[in-house]
Amino acid sequence: MTRFLTIVLSIWSAMHVYVFWRLSSVPWVSDHLSRTGLAAIALALWACYPVARVLEAWKLEAVARPVEFIGATWIGVIFLLVAALLATDVATLGGWVLPQLAPRIRGLAALAAGLLAVVALVQGLRAPAVRDYEVRLPGLPAECDALVLVQLSDLHLGTLIGRGWMDRLARRVNKLRPDLIALVGDVVDGNIARAEGLQPVLATLQARLGVWAVTGNHEYYAGVQECVRLFEHAGFNVLRNRCAEVAPGLVLAGVDDLTARSQFKLDGRPFEQALANRPPGGVILLSHTPWAAEVAAQSGAGLMLCGHTHAGQLWPFNYLVRRRYPMLAGRYEVCGMPLIVCRGTGTWGPRMRLWKPGEIVRITLRYSIANSQSNVAARDRGLGHAHLAFAFPCQAARLGATNDYLS
Repeated sequence: MTRFLTIVLSIWSAMHVYVFWRLSSVPWVSDHLSRTGLAAIALALWACYPVARVLEAWKLEAVARPVEFIGATWIGVIFLLVAALLATDVATLGGWVLPQLAPRIRGLAALAAGLLAVVALVQGLRAPAVRDYEVRLPGLPAECDALVLVQLSDLHLGTLIGRGWMDRLARRVNKLRPDLIALVGDVVDGNIARAEGLQPVLATLQARLGVWAVTGNHEYYAGVQECVRLFEHAGFNVLRNRCAEVAPGLVLAGVDDLTARSQFKLDGRPFEQALANRPPGGVILLSHTPWAAEVAAQSGAGLMLCGHTHAGQLWPFNYLVRRRYPMLAGRYEVCGMPLIVCRGTGTWGPRMRLWKPGEIVRITLRYSIANSQSNVAARDRGLGHAHLAFAFPCQAARLGATNDYLS
């Protein structure tokens, strides 16, 4: 953690040095602010987010909240400034090309970043969109045809997202009348004390076959045992490397977050553990991080639901996120298994998004005679995805949603 914080603070400091060094060369900035004034502004903005955390630790919530909002918003603004100014420096070779115009071009780039920040803030504060998918689930019995599952991810409750937002979300989700609700991690942001007061509103989520959840990496940061207790007290069924039959012929499995397992050096084979000795039927696997989809398919999952990526949240950060999480958002096919990655219902850090708002994923499960019979028979013979994968190489294909709208 010390090494991680050192790296993060070094990058954070370097971003401020670069942005304010470049802004100091912009004529309309240097005409009104001295270098000392710029340095003071840079230091205040640099310290805003860490200071908010200190104020929070001192129980000064009334002061901590607005300071945290400013600091979190500044994270988004400075990222856009770095991207815009860096693009300008690449285009002008650091001012070597068009040396007389380069400072003014930097000013225009900074102005563009500011306008994008306003758009991102408006987009981030919008209500999440409802996105529809239809999935034919191998092994699903005819009695479960047209069953509706609502998937939520990355609520990040307890910091800048609180009771009012969660109450509105719960009412919207309940109006969709889901048969099943699945929360795929990062329900809590990182402060369990702030989130505990939200238990009553979390308990208002209602579904005929229950509300099911798995842990994300932020549950580990906040204290995984405390978060699991919070979920259970709210009436959630928490799946920690196990499965459950939620209806005859419909199995839900879940694993603890793969990112956290990697960060905390946790051993084990969570997919195999969760899917071992499962009842017969259609299998849906919940996993916060969209990794190891091939393993999930080979272990018997017929559908995998994930989150974590936020689809990059703030363009052009999505290009960097995609390098670590190639299945960034939307629907994919991996070894014949559909994988749906929610781009996040809430936000992390800045309440900002470019270019799409958060989303509520609504999935209609469909029965398929051919798929159900062939897959159940193959699995009964021990010839499921795990063996078929050796005959046919696994490839991930990107597919679209059936609909994407605001409601």
